[in-house]
Amino acid sequence: MHASLRKLFLSAVCVLLFACDQSGRPIEEAGLNKLGKGVSSEADVRMAMGKPETVREEEDGTRMLEYPKGPEGVRTWMFFIDRHGKLQDYRQVLTLESFARIQPGMSRDEVRRLLGKPGSVVQFRLKNEEVWDWRFLSGVDTKMFNVHFDIDNGKVTQTSISEIHLPG
Repeated sequence: MHASLRKLFLSAVCVLLFACDQSGRPIEEAGLNKLGKGVSSEADVRMAMGKPETVREEEDGTRMLEYPKGPEGVRTWMFFIDRHGKLQDYRQVLTLESFARIQPGMSRDEVRRLLGKPGSVVQFRLKNEEVWDWRFLSGVDTKMFNVHFDIDNGKVTQTSISEIHLPG
């Protein structure tokens, strides 16, 4: 039993060591450690992260690249490219702070711009409701953030958080 605990401890230490960048910070997503704000180009982002799900072109010449890691993933990354093609910023948007920005009356497009592509979309015709959801991490637990829309006008009516219960 004692040897088993030692093996488990050593395995955990190895995982932690290999899951950190050169500064000892945990790596949240493969490829992020290769990117630098103000230094990396859009091509560097695409090389590190792959093809984006969505590219949004803004009127001022800036671009936003969306990388959802779903439907089973718990992260969606947004990369903001300045008008000169340099990485300005990036962030993981499936957070309680982002969810708090979703308000009744917002359009589907406004929600999509803030949270990215939902993991699933389900319609409940008898309730005249469409629900978009995203998996996210709350501490060590995986939960589901839900945005409820009125089917007819496409506006947010409410949000909710669902527990995910795994079998076993």
